[in-house]
Amino acid sequence: MKILITGGTGFVGGAVSKQLLELGHDLTVIGSSRQCRLPAHDHLNYVSADTTHPGDWQKLVASQDALINLAGRSVFHLWTETYKKAIYDSRILTTKNLVAALPEKTETVLLSTSAAGFYGDGGEEEKKETAGAGSDFLARVCQDWEAEALQAANKGARVVLMRFGVILGQGGGALGTMQLPFKLGLGGPIGNGRQWFPWMHLDDLVSAVVYLLTAEECQGPFNFSAPEPVRQKEFARQLGAAFHRPAFLPTPAFVMRTVLGEFGRSLLQGQKVLPNALTESGFLFTYPDIRSALRDLVREGAR
Repeated sequence: MKILITGGTGFVGGAVSKQLLELGHDLTVIGSSRQCRLPAHDHLNYVSADTTHPGDWQKLVASQDALINLAGRSVFHLWTETYKKAIYDSRILTTKNLVAALPEKTETVLLSTSAAGFYGDGGEEEKKETAGAGSDFLARVCQDWEAEALQAANKGARVVLMRFGVILGQGGGALGTMQLPFKLGLGGPIGNGRQWFPWMHLDDLVSAVVYLLTAEECQGPFNFSAPEPVRQKEFARQLGAAFHRPAFLPTPAFVMRTVLGEFGRSLLQGQKVLPNALTESGFLFTYPDIRSALRDLVREGAR
């Protein structure tokens, strides 16, 4: 297949790109860096572009069999009004420009990222793909993000909305931020730790992307989260155990709210997300439980 990926050199995008190249696909990766951060490959074409703006990069869209939309500024940052606009624009404008470049009556498949934040603060309620949206900042971003992606269906595309939980893998993401204090025995839950923590092993995410590219009956929202959600306190305990360290030093809720503001408040929320659409379509998780996932990732980091 000829596949174009926005955000294809980041933590998730790099892993997806590597696997697709190994499978023999022809890849066009669009990133914001001048130089490609992926190893050179005969089937890799790298384009440096700001996808929040229309440009020559859009001319590449029409010839593709599939589009994977992973672009978006990290939410792990202090949310000033300026940065919130960057979070929003990097997702919504990129998606709008990607869909605008699609020809009418296309047969392309579009896999477009969203997030478990779509559901807002879920409390104790199980969140399957049919659940309604929340009303906070991230939920509104996700709703607008998905709405732009779904415009591609009006042109004939098969659209898959990938609602990412917290993706765990070596080399970046949440684990890259958290593992140092846990290695030092200084880790622990956030707040009271009772909030649900939707998570997914990076290997399972990559496998799910590859699966959905050719699963022609699959469209609409898919929760990218392991089938065994855990509370944040249990996640912290298991991460500490994987490093053979205690994990009992909580970060108080008032500290999160005071230091990180609106972003800190969002970290105190949770969603009990279930990947019903994936499992009912026949997808099998390699790492369905947090214990096996973290032990694998800690072993990988030690190699």
